[in-house]
Amino acid sequence: MIKYILDKFFYSLLTLFGVVTVIFFLFNVLPGDPAQMMLGQNENSEQLNIVKKKYGFDKPLSTQYFYYLNDLSPISIHSLDKSDYSFFDRKNYSGIELFKLSEYSINIKYPYLRTSFVNQGKKVSDIIAETLPNTVILAISAISIAIFLGIFLGIFSALYKNTYIDISIQFLSTIGMSIPSFFSAIIFAWVFGFLLKDYTGLEMSGSLYELDDYGESFHLKLKNLLLPALVLGIRPLAVISQLMRNELLNVLNQDYIRTAKAKGLSKFYVIKNHAIKNSLNPVVTAISGWFASLLAGAVFVEFIFGWNGIGKEIVNALNLLDLPVIMGSVIVIAFMFILINIFVDIIYVKLDPRVKLN
Repeated sequence: MIKYILDKFFYSLLTLFGVVTVIFFLFNVLPGDPAQMMLGQNENSEQLNIVKKKYGFDKPLSTQYFYYLNDLSPISIHSLDKSDYSFFDRKNYSGIELFKLSEYSINIKYPYLRTSFVNQGKKVSDIIAETLPNTVILAISAISIAIFLGIFLGIFSALYKNTYIDISIQFLSTIGMSIPSFFSAIIFAWVFGFLLKDYTGLEMSGSLYELDDYGESFHLKLKNLLLPALVLGIRPLAVISQLMRNELLNVLNQDYIRTAKAKGLSKFYVIKNHAIKNSLNPVVTAISGWFASLLAGAVFVEFIFGWNGIGKEIVNALNLLDLPVIMGSVIVIAFMFILINIFVDIIYVKLDPRVKLN
């Protein structure tokens, strides 16, 4: 098990390295000068040169790439010559010096995602720390709804195969998988947050915490979580329902299920203790993929519902070409995606001992 985890961790690091490389070069070939974005209307040639030199924007793209990797790496190299681009700036991040090597020092530190171009002086890590928890709460709520309803509907559909109940569930699942989240978000916001607002008490937009009428303190607004969580959970719910139905029907046709029934065990006992458990493997795999995808797929849902999460922050950053925020957010989401997949692979093995660790 330990060797398996170490191998997964190693390949995950390679994957993350690939993501960082693609993201860096993708956004750095876009038109626009990062130094000009940082200075805004205060730009002049002298300040422009100072900013470019300070952040290494005057260097070749390959050198800037090395700088970015150095900022992200927990173990990094820092120039002792402060006249050039200084990797190590205690105003941005702190670290512990391991040793010195010629004109450089080797340090151990937290990964540094740099600072926002728009909110000058504010670290990207702080922006993500403020918004990511809201997205995680939204994703957990959405996947919880999808798991509970999806497994229940899948079991119900399999037990009543080819009846009007099964056909209805399959029809609704197909619609749920077909409709894009942003379209569902608009419809749900309009119907339940506008047309039926007097009955539902829900708003078309709102975040988990909102200012009171006097603008002095924040209050928890759990009702604002309902609509975006439902919308975000529709597609995984449909997928889980279909997978659970098909896998349960497959398991019920296995020889060991027929043997259990022949021994006199009740249908309820066989389904509850044997069939359902052995039907969960593909469902668990789907849940892992969907949960990680929900973190990235929440972008439009958060934007439409005004949910103050990392998805909404990415949209705002794209509109303002705030590259450090975009790049940092994508890298953090990719990192979480990788961790979730490792975690679920381990759960998958626990659920099915027949799966070998390679």
